[in-house]
Amino acid sequence: MSTAIRILAVALLSLSFLGGEAWAFILDEEIFSQRPLDPLAPRDDQWPLHQMPAVNATDFAARYHYRFAYYFKAPEQLVLQPAYVGALQRDLRRLGYYCGPIDGIFSAEVSNAIAHMQKNYSMRVTGTLTEAVRRALYLP
Repeated sequence: MSTAIRILAVALLSLSFLGGEAWAFILDEEIFSQRPLDPLAPRDDQWPLHQMPAVNATDFAARYHYRFAYYFKAPEQLVLQPAYVGALQRDLRRLGYYCGPIDGIFSAEVSNAIAHMQKNYSMRVTGTLTEAVRRALYLP
């Protein structure tokens, strides 16, 4: 057995024993590493955007590790999570609809910003977090 095949076998076995949670492994004497992506990172229609220049208090709030976990939550549950509301405020600010602080609180200003965005995007104006608003802001 060649050396490269042995190293590949050891790397695959170590990944299977660790439950797929290994973030770095050695393959052919090079180190490949993968950083976990923030599930609420700002995105466009294809992939996450670059690091935002300002750090907000909600960037350190508790959040799910995987993006797909947010798809199974009702909007009423999402507006109670400071990390999700902070991401919502950040994206509304990026588009120019929200001018308040990014504090993770779903306030009347956030609802008003959502209503303005729904009107400009020709959506049904409710001022609440709907599936169409989540899709328009690329939020899970």
